[in-house]
Amino acid sequence: MTPASLSVKSRHVAVVGAGAAGLVAARELHREGHSVVVFERGNEVGGTWVYTPRVEPDPLGIDPNRPIVHTSVYSSLRTNLPREVMGFRDFPFVIRSGENRDPRMYPGHREVLLYLKEFAREFGIEEMVRFETEVVKVGILENGKCKVRSKKTSSLNNENNDNNISEIEFDDEIFDAVVVCVGHYTEPRIAEIPGVNLWPGKQMHSHNYRIPEPFRDQVVILIGCSASAVDISRDIAAIAKEVHVASRSVADETYTKQLGYNNLWLHSMIDSAREDGTVVFRNGKVVLADVIMHCTGYSSFDCLSLLLELSSLVLSYTMNELSKYCNSIKGILIFRWFF
Repeated sequence: MTPASLSVKSRHVAVVGAGAAGLVAARELHREGHSVVVFERGNEVGGTWVYTPRVEPDPLGIDPNRPIVHTSVYSSLRTNLPREVMGFRDFPFVIRSGENRDPRMYPGHREVLLYLKEFAREFGIEEMVRFETEVVKVGILENGKCKVRSKKTSSLNNENNDNNISEIEFDDEIFDAVVVCVGHYTEPRIAEIPGVNLWPGKQMHSHNYRIPEPFRDQVVILIGCSASAVDISRDIAAIAKEVHVASRSVADETYTKQLGYNNLWLHSMIDSAREDGTVVFRNGKVVLADVIMHCTGYSSFDCLSLLLELSSLVLSYTMNELSKYCNSIKGILIFRWFF
């Protein structure tokens, strides 16, 4: 059945975020005949795939007043899925010719960003996007419509622009519905370590990791055993003195040197940190460390405050939901969920 034959009433819809989820949501809504405005706080599409060397001034990312860098991509990052399963159904993520393109099955982050930009151009999505415009509040009116407050910003952080955010003006607009596609990689989850408040070394979260050079000749402990910890531990091991990975998912007696490395070990979880700079693992090993890096994921969506006044009129995407959506259902079904 074609979109025209469904005779869907055209609605005025706001999409918050121009990353992968926001781009495909905007495309599907527009394809069904709806009026779409995409709000993007940055100055380009791509969301978390927009790499920047900048990091936050709070390396742990727990200061609520810190200026937030809205990406966790590090320089060496490659996809952990083959490109063939990452693309949208009608715009496959194929190898493309051109200067500095990445033909690998598991390409680097820049290739993913280029793919998303090509998708946006192919379907005219960039024309719907208001760049450097951040949504700060969404509320429900008595008539059931949504009031969206946004602020125009300038000089947002990206690879080519290191200026600070500057507020220009606020604006209120009325929409029939709002689709929230802002991701959830900005509020780090931090491991609880007994004694760490007195430990004199540096703590940070992987959200603020970009390149290995700052860790040259240092002893680094990473907490976590998922994709970022695996990637970053190997990245750092090339120049660090020692790298120790602490994992909750292994037996307490675990102490294993990693294959192919002379300075990389897998441990059980940290038991405590001490004032003398040492860190004690559950396996009994004691390491004098310079850095503890929390590769422990993220605690929540950064849009929760935005959604306080919303109920069934808001659809919040995660990347897992997006992948199911792209492969199995049409945009009109998504649309009907929140109308």
